[in-house]
Amino acid sequence: MNQNLFASFITPTMMGLPIVILIITFPSILFPTPNRLTNNRLVSLQQWLVQLTTKQMLSMHNKKGQTWALMLVSLIMFIGSTNLLGLLPHSFTPTTQLSMNLGMAIPLWAGTVITGFRNKTKNSLAHFLPQGTPTLLIPMLIIIETISLFIQPVALAVRLTANITAGHLLMHLIGSATLALLNISTTTALITFIILILLTMLEFAVAMIQAYVFTLLVSLYLHDNS
Repeated sequence: MNQNLFASFITPTMMGLPIVILIITFPSILFPTPNRLTNNRLVSLQQWLVQLTTKQMLSMHNKKGQTWALMLVSLIMFIGSTNLLGLLPHSFTPTTQLSMNLGMAIPLWAGTVITGFRNKTKNSLAHFLPQGTPTLLIPMLIIIETISLFIQPVALAVRLTANITAGHLLMHLIGSATLALLNISTTTALITFIILILLTMLEFAVAMIQAYVFTLLVSLYLHDNS
């Protein structure tokens, strides 16, 4: 059990070549472009969820911030569908890789910061030094605010990686314990299996919540800089 504990987090390969790019692009198949006059229930449900999420996230933005609507909607759909597909048996979850999450967080964070310096240069610089700061504390506060600014994308990526990885590890451990308890106590194994089912249901919620939290934080960074 200990040897295979992290096996699901290893990047899959086929004939020695990594296939993570195919896995990342696979969720786009789940969101087809409607080409009919009347949509089916699945497409209608997807469009309703997209409109609801877009309206909620962009209600606080001005016109410049609303130009990011397509980016934010694509982001939450990609992370949410990737997290959900990773809950399938014998599947790989790209969002458990810190490198991939950093690859999403850093460009988006950098884009919001650059937007802030272009549109609101004085306000962006004012964040580094709050008004009324004592003279002796000015260098220290500038260093602290600079560190807090650069740690934002790291916090985004680590939060998503830690939550998804912890859930998968817990499901693996409880599943292995259920199999081990079958030969010892059927009653205990049944209780453990019920716990596993409840945990799986919780992980479905966590998969969507983490996608929403990641996108919402990017939206808040954008709101502060637009």
